[in-house]
Amino acid sequence: MERSWFSRHIAIVLIVLAFVLATGYWFSPWRTAEKKPNYRTETLAKGKLTTLISANGTLNPVVLVNVGTQISGVVNKLNVDFNDRVGKGQILAEIDPSLINAQLEQSQANLANTQASLKLAQLNAQRSHALYAKDYIAKSELDQSVQALSVAKALVDAAVGLLKRDNTNRGYTIIKSPVSGVVVSRSVNIGQTVAASFTTPTLFTIAKDLKAMQIDTSVAEADVGGVRKQQAVNFTVDAYPDRVFTGLVRLIRLDSTVLQNVVTYDVVIDVSNPDEILLPGMTAFVNIVIQERDDSLKLPLAALKFRPVGSSASKSAKTVYRLENGKALAMSVDIGISDGKYGEVIGGDLKAGDAVILEDTNANVTNKKTAAEKQNFRIKAF
Repeated sequence: MERSWFSRHIAIVLIVLAFVLATGYWFSPWRTAEKKPNYRTETLAKGKLTTLISANGTLNPVVLVNVGTQISGVVNKLNVDFNDRVGKGQILAEIDPSLINAQLEQSQANLANTQASLKLAQLNAQRSHALYAKDYIAKSELDQSVQALSVAKALVDAAVGLLKRDNTNRGYTIIKSPVSGVVVSRSVNIGQTVAASFTTPTLFTIAKDLKAMQIDTSVAEADVGGVRKQQAVNFTVDAYPDRVFTGLVRLIRLDSTVLQNVVTYDVVIDVSNPDEILLPGMTAFVNIVIQERDDSLKLPLAALKFRPVGSSASKSAKTVYRLENGKALAMSVDIGISDGKYGEVIGGDLKAGDAVILEDTNANVTNKKTAAEKQNFRIKAF
């Protein structure tokens, strides 16, 4: 009996002690501090907001001319080199004209021969007409002399054509610049043989004007709908990482490119290059300005993701929480353009100076701690 009575009293004492400890923990300052939210906020302000489309492209001259040759031969003179400035009609190179000159002499001799044959045919035709008038020869002999005269005239015309062709080819041995500009590339050296068979070999590439450049960019089909002519463009190049260059959209080419099921369009951007520091072939990192606001109420987009603990509001709803007297008040909001970090407030009750909640740092810590405890429990259980 005494042992049973003692056991009951010990059990009662333990229960009372557990209740006291639980009550103390529940109302303790540490407990209150743990449960009290610690909000990280940002104050709304007005400012400039820009929507951009980012793309990469290559800088190219607006006019790039490939200078080739229409005849084959050995290059025996070279008058220009890389980066040389040339004028329209300036001689760039010369191809050995020996074979062309030989063909030209042969054509001249052939023309002289046919002209002599024509002169003889003319005399024979004149005699035939005179003899036929006196009935000294038959009509068939007259016809033969007339036909011989026609053949002689045709041979002369053919010889004249061959002579013109060889004269033209003689002119092609001198390679001239078709435009004024800068030699971007040179593909031949003195003594090199060029063969113009089915395709015209390129000897020089000339940029007409490096002060006017263009960027050929590849813009994805999801973004190209927002691109318009004359939109402003900002871009950088690796050669000048701290400098921002500008341009304007000139053209959206309709010919699309499909690579690994991704459809892109070539957007051509005009660029002014007065100092000629932008060089052909440079990679440009382009930002096309789609929309721009100078005095927008800027809402951090992170505020749209925050939801207080226990809130049942859908994360897809356009709701943010304003901090007022330590409490989170739900506010509806309409968003306009966005730059990926901030959105333009175009509707709702928010105003400049309001503090919107981005996160509850205590909730994040608690969630991380709970996740860690669950993980430890799984490990111990395993």
